[in-house]
Amino acid sequence: MAGGCGSARLGPYQAVVNTALTELHHNRIMARIWEKDYTVWKDSPVEITNRLGWLESPQVMTEAVSHINNLVDEVRGNSYTHALLLGMGGSSLTPEVFRKTFGVRDGYLDLAVLDSTDPGAVLAHAGRPDPAKTLFIVSTKSGGTVETFSFLKHFYNHVEKTLGASEAGRHFIAITDPGSTLADLATVHRFRKTFLNDPAIGGRYSALSYFGLVPAALIGMDIETLLCRAAAVAEREAACEKPGMNNLNGASLGAVLGEMSRAGRDKVTFVISPGIASFGDWLEQLLAESTGKEGKGILPVVGEPLGAPDVYGNDRLFVLLLLDGDEAVGNDGRLAAIEKAGYPVVRTHLHDRYDLGAQCFLWEMATAVAGHLLGINPFDQPDVEASKALTKKMIAEYAQKGQLPAKAPVLSGNGIAVYGDVQAESPAAALVAFLRLAGPGAYVALQAYLQPTAGTDEALSLLRTQLRDKFRLATTIGYGPRFLHSTGQLHKGDNGRGLFIQITADDHQDVPIPDDLGKPDSSITFGVLKAAQALGDRQALINAGRRVIRFHLGTDVAGGLKILAEAL
Repeated sequence: MAGGCGSARLGPYQAVVNTALTELHHNRIMARIWEKDYTVWKDSPVEITNRLGWLESPQVMTEAVSHINNLVDEVRGNSYTHALLLGMGGSSLTPEVFRKTFGVRDGYLDLAVLDSTDPGAVLAHAGRPDPAKTLFIVSTKSGGTVETFSFLKHFYNHVEKTLGASEAGRHFIAITDPGSTLADLATVHRFRKTFLNDPAIGGRYSALSYFGLVPAALIGMDIETLLCRAAAVAEREAACEKPGMNNLNGASLGAVLGEMSRAGRDKVTFVISPGIASFGDWLEQLLAESTGKEGKGILPVVGEPLGAPDVYGNDRLFVLLLLDGDEAVGNDGRLAAIEKAGYPVVRTHLHDRYDLGAQCFLWEMATAVAGHLLGINPFDQPDVEASKALTKKMIAEYAQKGQLPAKAPVLSGNGIAVYGDVQAESPAAALVAFLRLAGPGAYVALQAYLQPTAGTDEALSLLRTQLRDKFRLATTIGYGPRFLHSTGQLHKGDNGRGLFIQITADDHQDVPIPDDLGKPDSSITFGVLKAAQALGDRQALINAGRRVIRFHLGTDVAGGLKILAEAL
């Protein structure tokens, strides 16, 4: 396979996957996808025919390589040393994957990504490189994402204050769709450059467009090679050969994903080489936001440490992404033991890091095929708007009353306040009682509205492992509000078996959000925005019939997480 090779051992599920492959061939599904036939998924073309531009991305974007590299040469020539990307979801995940995977080539820009409205996260980036040597990348498809615009207003004012109004715009570039509010603002404020993306590419399918490629080029990646690997897979997929299991392609991988989900193995647990581990975060959004709707869904489980076979339920499918030279990841005995215990396992090999280009296209096609088999539209996100609307309602109440809606905790102790429909004597007991509500096929989502730090990462990982081992439940971790643009759709749109644990804490310091670019007035802070997003999503989950509990850790995040982990 161009860009890698793969295989699958599915045991008794092989028969249903073979039947699906026969159906795909008989109904010309792969050919019809390339023909952009919306009836592959739904009877209506809405949010389908205008979302299939990703099919041509590898070929079309090859023609834009020199255009992108010209910008890179220009900013390097102007002594820029750092870049900060301001974005959410599909606009931020691919750049983050590339930065973590490839690092920074000598002489290129050291890229950081801000996708958290936590005041501590904002301040951490504001205090870093000299604004005079930093390029700010404002990245949003819609051109109006509230978090991205809040970041923009904060950092634009910071740069203007430091360098002056005449210079500020030169330190910003925009990546957006034609006709967006951001495109207009970029013109008014004289941004250095605006890249207008193909509007027929959805955010989570945009890895191989300007959204992923401009940041990649800035850190010194060879984006032409990346696109070449993707184009080779696209060419193979376009040949529409009869799908089979001899070597994984978009049809066969999609058939595995779709049929495993229909059979109840809808928790796709990724085991990924350390060198490309962050690719799991991109896969998480692609699968969760594409398939979690109409009471169906595929839950991507990313970053959960491998355990013994007896800590898993019968709802798991394991997928290994192995980078050549990192053989220990797949051969330390744990995955073999899991496979021996009867769990289905898919293996995919990457020859080198640039095979991520091939993997992006492969998984996009597989997700489209899985959507067909599940009978859903993999290109819309109907339930994402529910949280946004409720967040706006919370903010409107804040503007009117000067405070967000508040409810009294049902109990508190050890510095932790608990909010939710649960009866217990302590926060630790409340967690255990809540988890006992889990039914067959349930999973636990830890939603951490906290500042992302290495220490918090470690504490959350310990908590999730304890949850998995004691209750045999699939677990996920998402920092809020980042996860709202990644797994938020699945949380409200799937079969409703999730248990949602919100974790909040006091902000040690808050940061005002300017009302407008270049003006000091502020009517809201990042802390208020983050709290409103947590409240809005909680209500959206409740409205969708989901079970939610919130633990507020006060000022001691590490101590609170330790208490919860020890309860298990």
